[in-house]
Amino acid sequence: MQTFIIKLSRRTKQYVVGAVDIVMSILATWLAFFLRLDSAEMPHGYQWHAYQLAIVLSLPILTHFGLYRAVFRYAGMSAMATIVKAIALYGAIFFAILVWLALPGIPRTLGLLQPLLFLFLVAGTRIVARIWLTRTAGDRRPEREARLLIYGAGAAGAQIAEVIQRKRQLTLIGFLDDEPQLVGKTINAYAVHPVRDLHKLIDLYGVTDILLAMPAINRSRRNEILATLRQHHVRIRSLPDLAELAQGKATISDIHELDIVDLLGREPVAPNPALIGRNIRGKIVMVTGAGGSIGSELCRQIISVKPSKLLLLEHSEFSLYQIHSDLTAVAIELNVAVELIPLLGSVRDYERIREVCKVWKPQTIYHAAAYKHVPLVEHNPAEGVRNNVFGTYNVARAAVESGVADFVLISTDKAVRPTNIMGASKRLAEMILQALATSTAPVFENAPASTTPTPCKTRFAMVRFGNVLGSSGSVVPLFRQQIKDGGPVTVTDLEVTRYFMTIPEAAQLVVQAGAMTEGGDVFVLDMGEPVKIIDLAYRMVELSGFVVKDEKNPHGDIEVKVTGLRPGEKLYEELLIGENPQPTAHSRIMKAQEEFLPWEELSTELQLLAVAVRDNKVEEIRCILGRLVSGYTAATDLVDLVYLKENATTV
Repeated sequence: MQTFIIKLSRRTKQYVVGAVDIVMSILATWLAFFLRLDSAEMPHGYQWHAYQLAIVLSLPILTHFGLYRAVFRYAGMSAMATIVKAIALYGAIFFAILVWLALPGIPRTLGLLQPLLFLFLVAGTRIVARIWLTRTAGDRRPEREARLLIYGAGAAGAQIAEVIQRKRQLTLIGFLDDEPQLVGKTINAYAVHPVRDLHKLIDLYGVTDILLAMPAINRSRRNEILATLRQHHVRIRSLPDLAELAQGKATISDIHELDIVDLLGREPVAPNPALIGRNIRGKIVMVTGAGGSIGSELCRQIISVKPSKLLLLEHSEFSLYQIHSDLTAVAIELNVAVELIPLLGSVRDYERIREVCKVWKPQTIYHAAAYKHVPLVEHNPAEGVRNNVFGTYNVARAAVESGVADFVLISTDKAVRPTNIMGASKRLAEMILQALATSTAPVFENAPASTTPTPCKTRFAMVRFGNVLGSSGSVVPLFRQQIKDGGPVTVTDLEVTRYFMTIPEAAQLVVQAGAMTEGGDVFVLDMGEPVKIIDLAYRMVELSGFVVKDEKNPHGDIEVKVTGLRPGEKLYEELLIGENPQPTAHSRIMKAQEEFLPWEELSTELQLLAVAVRDNKVEEIRCILGRLVSGYTAATDLVDLVYLKENATTV
């Protein structure tokens, strides 16, 4: 029955409530006569005028105060206060008219008694209806009917309101705006309310969502708005592209959760077109790990700059199919004639990489293929080193031998004073490129004895940055899924702090940094201020419309649970090993001064490491990494899953 009533049209529900209020006004009048005259007789004579007056006054006044726009299921204290105000006005007019008319058979005290009874009946029906309609709804976690306020009564807000009215996929309540000249006006029959009234609107109309429709405001102003909205525990949504809405490419269902950039809380820097195109436009470009989070975004950035060919190297068949299909659609949409070459292969297979470089002759390589998940690599160290260190070695060697002009390694802040295998392996990968960049003719392992060392003409660059929001290993999609599931949201430690950047911004800066290298440079991206993960978790819960469940709010919606640091994790990440980074032509890119071993010395150590990896000698792997990588200190005991099982003592 509850579901049937809830699904009735808005207009039908308003008619039903109006009819109920008419009945309540008649009942209140009859009860007032009964209590005053101590008689249960049917009305007669002039008494009928009291009933007529009650009906004539009640509907217009209750309508004026918006009581037929309010939703019983969400009626709170603000709605009750509005009822009191409406009945107070009704009572004053009702009493004044009865005194003025002085009709026979109608005592003046009826003008006081009837409004009081009417107040109890109107408020009571709404309270009973709210309890009955919500008694099976449970807490706030289940999917709710979206009741929407649009923040921003400008052109964008008006356009989206028009689409919402036409599509009828959401219930629009009205607009919010902080411009005094707009407050009080109506747009498409919807009122523009001041932001200070938001709490009352939420209580009165059961607002569940607020849609930000202010595309022109800067990031700092947007952050101020979000800080204001967080305390109201409503779900914050972002606006789909208006052009796509107009062309039918996007629908109201594409109104999405708050943009990841809004969680970051700072302004991205616009890319420099000259740097973006220097190593890409008109050239043959290869991306390893093309199907990954960073690799796929790099491909999207690259294709827009119009290379002649884009080689997509990926070991996962599904990921390669997906990125190739996506880029084909992007090329058509952008009307660019780029030849896309999907290549299955692993960076661990040197012969495959050598063959690809020999046949297709790439001029620029972006090496994004790597294992990046810290705990997983800690549990599988040999495979992590095989992929991250020797995969980089294989691609770099093929690049030198085939005369690739530019090679850019995607590195990580975890390479700085690492406490885990993943970070140490990425720092060693950096050192390989640094050593090759300073070697005139490096001699490679297993090269035929008669082979003349190839002069190194490849410009190597390494770009080091922190976590990217929204990537496959990022906490953001994990937190979103946990919030969707009703919690708990899991944080490893209250003090864990990370640097964050969006995937598109990181990809653009990688391309620009690679274009500035003179060979052997380690670039560090300015990640802004570090973010405490616990703060990010709270922000996401609150901006999703929920209340964090903790000691202060034991009856909240979503719990934030601390689980403890995982193997190899650090509380804080750094971006620099040395001191005094040098500025570059880009305000967000710095150049680090990092020590490394010359190629002749490093290549010998790599041979020892290769043997340890082949035989899965985990202790020896950690020992060699400790000897080569400055600042590497293992944070945990050995946790390699195969090694522990193989060396377990049976009782």
